[in-house]
Amino acid sequence: MHGRPSHDPGSPRMSRHDWWGVVLEAPDPHALARFYSELLGWEIAEQDPDGAAITPPEGVAYLAFQRADDYVPPVWPAHDGAQRITMHLDFEVTNLPSAVTHALELGAREADHQPQTNVRVLLDPAGHPFCLYLDDSD
Repeated sequence: MHGRPSHDPGSPRMSRHDWWGVVLEAPDPHALARFYSELLGWEIAEQDPDGAAITPPEGVAYLAFQRADDYVPPVWPAHDGAQRITMHLDFEVTNLPSAVTHALELGAREADHQPQTNVRVLLDPAGHPFCLYLDDSD
């Protein structure tokens, strides 16, 4: 991509300037940051009154959360007249039942519609859908 810097493979992670991420809106960005931090085992790297961001132990990706006082959660599956999903997060797991149980304990809800046996669609505490899946290509 034009305008993105290159980096040396040995560059310290925090000194790099090629970070990328996904930002989710939420009525309570700090609560959603805590949820995903505990779900993924990532640290809360930044917080301010209107948002927060979490990062994995390695790499230059982040997941951020931005306050939206007029937030309307999407519905799954989509139907006419309701807020549509514009994106969702996917996380590969090695033990689907255990991963689902952990997510539920943290405050996720299992969606009513489950289209695949190796995927569980869940809703985070703000109603964003996310999928936990097993790679069954082996």
